[in-house]
Amino acid sequence: MIIGHGDIASVLTDREDRTYFASGVSNSSETRESEYYREAELLLGQDKSKRLVYFGSLSIFYSDCRYARHKRMMENLVRKNFEHYTIIRMGNITWGENPNTLINFIRNKIRNREPFEIQDVYRYVTDKEEFLHWIDLIPDFSCELNIVGRRMKVKDIVKEYCYPWGDYEFTERDYTKQKLQACV
Repeated sequence: MIIGHGDIASVLTDREDRTYFASGVSNSSETRESEYYREAELLLGQDKSKRLVYFGSLSIFYSDCRYARHKRMMENLVRKNFEHYTIIRMGNITWGENPNTLINFIRNKIRNREPFEIQDVYRYVTDKEEFLHWIDLIPDFSCELNIVGRRMKVKDIVKEYCYPWGDYEFTERDYTKQKLQACV
């Protein structure tokens, strides 16, 4: 069973022996507590006899924003309530239509000619092929997998994934007051 309809759910293949829980908060800038509550309630309503595959975030290791704290709490709920589980932590995905992913956020800013700040930080980027490779390797025992993909500076992510018109040289005018969220 696949719970969810977003970018991650769209590439999964349904299996009778697993519940893929891909219906969580995906926007690291989310401020509505109701969205965090909805995810927890939906998770706790799943069949406890099946293996649950929960999709978390690598941000739990480097951030203490509301989103990362929520993802840590959700992982604890999985461990406490499901006998058979796999927790998969990922960074940013390169596929899909969700406007809140780092790559799509930047693409939309560029497409709409809106300013944005390119922070001098690293993020982890996973493509669909690597993601599906690790999904195929989920073992029969409970475990936690970190799919780190590639560690990249945000400016390099912009060059490789967001700027379709060729090489892009950054200038001082590219650094504006609008900041990307710390958790992306």
